[in-house]
Amino acid sequence: MSDKLNEQELVTVLSAKTKVDPKLIRLVLKHEQTFINNAKANAKGEVDIDNDDLVDYVVAQRDVKLDEITVETILDAEMDYLMDKGLAGYID
Repeated sequence: MSDKLNEQELVTVLSAKTKVDPKLIRLVLKHEQTFINNAKANAKGEVDIDNDDLVDYVVAQRDVKLDEITVETILDAEMDYLMDKGLAGYID
């Protein structure tokens, strides 16, 4: 995570927005980071993450006991947070 991103603040915001336990949010974010780290960058050095693939990956982890909708809600809320902070965006 970058210095600009305070994980505690992120987890607090996501928990308030999604009503999901912060421990479960941290677990989802940990698996998301693994997925992103394993993704291949394109020629421009950008990593294009398919949200459906990411949700499927997180839900498939043995220690994740959340349903697909909840995981997607957490990840969507995280993306909103990151875009508000100017740290992420969508590629058309």
